[in-house]
Amino acid sequence: MTWTIEQRPWSDPAGEELRVAQQAELDLRYGTDDHEPGPPPAADNIDLFLVAVDDATGRPLGCGALRRLAPAAVEVKRMYVVPESRGSGVAAGLLHGLEEAARQRGCATVRLETGPAQPDAMRFYEREGYRQIPLFGAYVGSSNSVCYERALT
Repeated sequence: MTWTIEQRPWSDPAGEELRVAQQAELDLRYGTDDHEPGPPPAADNIDLFLVAVDDATGRPLGCGALRRLAPAAVEVKRMYVVPESRGSGVAAGLLHGLEEAARQRGCATVRLETGPAQPDAMRFYEREGYRQIPLFGAYVGSSNSVCYERALT
């Protein structure tokens, strides 16, 4: 399978489809729809939104976004790959695209939040060079949050 990563608006229908699927999966994993501390990402607080698309079918395979935290730091939001495309390199491609965009925006640090019911995500981020950090921002005090950070070099 070959795929392309495209920058799209937050309102893109394929992106919306992926975000809805992600939330449904997280609701199942956590047993509730109350698993996101702080304000959810929205068009007015997302700097960049990427969608991975299957080259042969045009089917959306995954997505990820950047939200500015500080002048030199961004947060990865809504990182998601459809289950049948996991392990194909789509997630790494999206993450690397987000990191490159962060570099181009003058950022030195990428942070993110995942959770204890997502051990696959935790392994992925650790494999990609992220290190666990104390909870930050809206995640402080959350029992459903595990935070990571990577310095861009």
